[in-house]
Amino acid sequence: MRRVVRLILASNSPRRRELLKNAGFEFDVHPSGIEEVRFLGESPEDFARRLARDKALDVASRSAAGSIVLGADTVVAINGEILEKPSDAADAARMLRTLSGRTHRVITGICLVRAPGSILAWTYETTSVTFKELSDEEIEDYVRSGEPFDKAGGYAIQGLASKFVPRIEGCYFNVVGLPVPRVYEILKSVEEN
Repeated sequence: MRRVVRLILASNSPRRRELLKNAGFEFDVHPSGIEEVRFLGESPEDFARRLARDKALDVASRSAAGSIVLGADTVVAINGEILEKPSDAADAARMLRTLSGRTHRVITGICLVRAPGSILAWTYETTSVTFKELSDEEIEDYVRSGEPFDKAGGYAIQGLASKFVPRIEGCYFNVVGLPVPRVYEILKSVEEN
C-alpha cells in the first residue's frame, strides 16, 4: 500500500505486526503505555473501542504532526464477561472450560488518529467463534503448551487451538488480532479525503 504519510502501529502485539506486514503495509511500531482497565458497566464493544482510541491518542501525542496512528485492542466476550489474558494456568483452564462447546465474540476496537490528536476513524469489528466441546485432557494439554498465556481469551486461533474451532462467522484476522480488510478500507477512505 503506497502512502505519503507513514503509518504508526500503537501496539507491541507481534500478531498485529505480522498481519500488517503480511498484507503489505509499511509501518513503524510505537507501543502505547495505556493501562488496560475496564470501567464498571462498560460493554465489551465500548471497552475495546475506548482502549483503541486511548492507545492511538497516546502515541499520536508523541508522534510527528500529520502521522497516521493505528490503535487497536481485542477482547474476547461471552455472556457479558470479558476474558482477558489469563493470569496463570488455572485461569487459562477456566477460560477454556467457559469457551468449550459454546460460541463467543471476538471484538477488536480500531482507531485511526492523525497526530497530534485528530480522530479520523473510530469503530470496532466483531467475529463469532464456536469452540467444540473440550475434554479435561485437551484443556490440560493446551494449557501445558504455554500458548494461552499472552492471548485474550486464553487461545490462539492461528496456533494449536485451531483444532478446537469448527466455525467462525466474520473476519478470521479479527480473531488473530486485527481485522486487516476493515483497516485497509478505513485507510483507503482516509487517504481519499
